[in-house]
Amino acid sequence: MISGASRGIGMAIAKTLHAKGYVISAGARDVDALQAALSLLAGERLICARYDAVDRNSHTDWLAATLDRFGRLDALVNNAGASNSFSIEAGDEADLDLLWAINVKGPLFLTRACLPHLRESGSGRVVNVASLSGKRVRNDNIAYSMTKHALLALTHGTRRIGWADGVRATALCPGFVATDLTANVTKIRHDEMIDAADLAELAATAIALPNTAAMAEMLVNCRFEDTL
Repeated sequence: MISGASRGIGMAIAKTLHAKGYVISAGARDVDALQAALSLLAGERLICARYDAVDRNSHTDWLAATLDRFGRLDALVNNAGASNSFSIEAGDEADLDLLWAINVKGPLFLTRACLPHLRESGSGRVVNVASLSGKRVRNDNIAYSMTKHALLALTHGTRRIGWADGVRATALCPGFVATDLTANVTKIRHDEMIDAADLAELAATAIALPNTAAMAEMLVNCRFEDTL
């Protein structure tokens, strides 16, 4: 199951895993856009379903559709996320609350729903697409950084409670990725940013590694950072 799979990193992960032979359950708010984005993958190894981080019913409905079609769940990729300009000195509380709902509560409650099935797998995997903003603070949009720090905590908590049953969780922490989310970034050129397809390969690696060689965090740089 891959959330936010209609574009950017999520779409790249869906395409990469499908090419490697996985069966894919893709989730996004706009199912029509999701189906269009993954049209070349259409077939027996793909389903597209509605996932809205703030709508808990969509979590359980998506999981039920996945289990009904494929009979099991082996991996969850919490990729859907958002950003805004909320800072310590400015911003509406509603914007802060929405970011927490999408970036933290969404992955938390989706993980809660999926965890029993990942335990049954014996080698269940959770990949949380976080950010280097979950490891350090380098700009003013503090709400985004706070939520990504929280997602790191969720990752380590998932590792802890799932370990005995073979569940391994990894936080994928990239710097700037060349997607529409970074379209207005001027600090670095888009061609110097991480390619979403390269990040997808790392997500695939985290899923494929055996229980005895799990990686808790993958920090991915496109430029030198002296704090890491």
